[in-house]
Amino acid sequence: MRHLKAHRKLGRTSEHRTSMLRNLATSLINSREERIVTTLPKAKELRPFVERAITLSCRAHNLSDDDARALHLRRQAAGFFHAGNTSVAALTGKRGQLRPERTAGVAALRRLFNELGERYKDRPGGYTRILKLGHRAGDASELAIIELVDNPREIEAAEAAKKRTKAASSKKKASKKAAKTEPTEETESTEQSE
Repeated sequence: MRHLKAHRKLGRTSEHRTSMLRNLATSLINSREERIVTTLPKAKELRPFVERAITLSCRAHNLSDDDARALHLRRQAAGFFHAGNTSVAALTGKRGQLRPERTAGVAALRRLFNELGERYKDRPGGYTRILKLGHRAGDASELAIIELVDNPREIEAAEAAKKRTKAASSKKKASKKAAKTEPTEETESTEQSE
């Protein structure tokens, strides 16, 4: 029996597993397409990990003017990503050399609170979707895509589908009107010939 054994170990130590989930979460949030391909067990473990961070950003966006609480939520969400270059001085090494760019974890946190928190502020959960891809050729492990829902690509596809159905329905109505007018013209022409 596996009572109280909630998560998958994924064949890793706890430190390695946490670091891997942080890297996957960073990749998911920073990716341009807002989707990544990974194995199915990793995707199933990543889903609650990322959704907790997104929930924190939604809570921060739903606060009215409590800046201290929003900062606290941002710092809590920072625990889901790698911290970055925190111990680097303003100028490093040679005189005039600029400080290196912040890491992807810092960029992911910025995007999480600026863009994704605003997008999902009214959504009560379910920010990700897992799509199964089948088995990988090399080791036959089951692959999956994990993606953020309501992404721009998905919204564009829905709008294009609406336009297609609207155009198709207008063509259908036009053809029905033409079909109704044509028989009357034919009947008029037959009446005139008689």
